[in-house]
Amino acid sequence: MRAFAFCDDLMRRCIQWSLTSVVECNRYYSMYGHVEKLAQEIRKGAASVDGVDAKLWQVPETLPEDVLSKMSAPPKRDAPLITPNDLAEADGFVFGFPTRFGMMAAQFKAFLDSTGGLWRTQQLAGKPAGIFYSTGSQGGGQETTALTAITQLVHHGMIFVPIGYTFGAGMFEMEKVKGGSPYGAGTFAGDGSRQPTELELEQAFHQGKYIAAISKKLKGPAAA
Repeated sequence: MRAFAFCDDLMRRCIQWSLTSVVECNRYYSMYGHVEKLAQEIRKGAASVDGVDAKLWQVPETLPEDVLSKMSAPPKRDAPLITPNDLAEADGFVFGFPTRFGMMAAQFKAFLDSTGGLWRTQQLAGKPAGIFYSTGSQGGGQETTALTAITQLVHHGMIFVPIGYTFGAGMFEMEKVKGGSPYGAGTFAGDGSRQPTELELEQAFHQGKYIAAISKKLKGPAAA
């Protein structure tokens, strides 16, 4: 079995799933839980594809406890911490993180910086990967966070899988505030009190299901 991963920068978690012979890993980082909620829906969406085993992981925190306490960050959940070697076992990935000035949070970047061994051997090359995110405002990086993260996938030779407009009418919602873009699912955290809406969670579920199905196709007949 191989894995497909999803990660978010809010809680540093990763989701990984496997089709009878395909595994998807959803890994993410989440500080306040917004990305975590999206990650959970992405895992559900991936697991809804026949033969897929979806798992959720988080990347290690880099800030000391006293700093996190001053930031009023809640305790991290119980998702296992991922290591670079865990990525090698996955067939696909969905990475999630909150934005920091229009880019992925440093915690997630620090994890990716530790994957040099995988880069040297190109063990992730040819594997599909998606991206999801959380921003503080509507102009806070819903597209640039994903766009700047793609460079990480490129150097590993991974195949970026955006959701495009496959979410249908939900992509054109104009009456309600909605995160996400053709790059991937997303949400707005605001001052921290706003939580992902039902529509945003539905988009996250769709992303998980969509990328899992593509991973299965790329895996070939063995995953059917």
